[in-house]
Amino acid sequence: MAWNDGPSGPPVLSLSGVDVYRSGKPVLLGINWEVREGQRWAVLGPNGSGKTTLVQLASGYLHPARGRVEILGQRLGRVDVRSLRQQVAVVSASVARMVHPRLSALEVVVPAGRGALEPWWHDYEPTEWQQARALLTAAGFGHLAERPFGQLSEGERQQVLLTRALMCSARLVLLDEPCAGLDMGGRERLLGRLAALAELGSAPPAVMVTHHVEEIPAGFTHVLLLRQGSVLASGEVEGTLTAEHLSECFGVPLTLRHLDGRWTSRMAASTPVPPSGSGVLPAVGERA
Repeated sequence: MAWNDGPSGPPVLSLSGVDVYRSGKPVLLGINWEVREGQRWAVLGPNGSGKTTLVQLASGYLHPARGRVEILGQRLGRVDVRSLRQQVAVVSASVARMVHPRLSALEVVVPAGRGALEPWWHDYEPTEWQQARALLTAAGFGHLAERPFGQLSEGERQQVLLTRALMCSARLVLLDEPCAGLDMGGRERLLGRLAALAELGSAPPAVMVTHHVEEIPAGFTHVLLLRQGSVLASGEVEGTLTAEHLSECFGVPLTLRHLDGRWTSRMAASTPVPPSGSGVLPAVGERA
């Protein structure tokens, strides 16, 4: 699998006119969105904007109330989602909670090649164990191979789950707030690895959900901004990720800077914070 230079072929993920409701209330409304080969998407939005629901749709764990969802060319509702999920890797705290804490890091990685979460259901060839160990070593975490998953730090667990994604040769990787709970060192190591994978061309298309522009890895190509369940802006990072769009998305006046492939944002200087629901003050954008 490779991170190609541009989109080609049919989309690996397509949502058309998608609505999702919970307890009668809209969570997502009228979502139109495509992810293609060679693209790495950051999905940004405040709490309650529908980001995690979007990941649940993209991974086949949730069906829309209205509209069409296609994953890897297969339409939800007309495909066995069990086989589909074997080709979609999810890296998130919720997946980490599903992993038995006594499994070693190596035992967490190996089953991914068979589409399993735990190693009990299959007999594995020596080459599979070797591949898993090699992937952990290449990521700089070979020393964790025999350590129980439950004894790993949050950052180490996310790195192991990312290695699972590479082990299963996933055609789409979904990262749902992978930096949540990480300290600065853990965050930077994880983002550095994602950036390196993009540069080396050794990973499939990816979608990463985050609250913070600082967590967008270098090399990510596109951004989707969600607000109140609807798409505020969508497209290539250059031109779409702006201070104006970011301010409207989060409801406060924000500045935005881009330096060495990474983004930073903060409250615009010398401007009062608008009360909730009162609109957004003009934003200030910067480039360095």
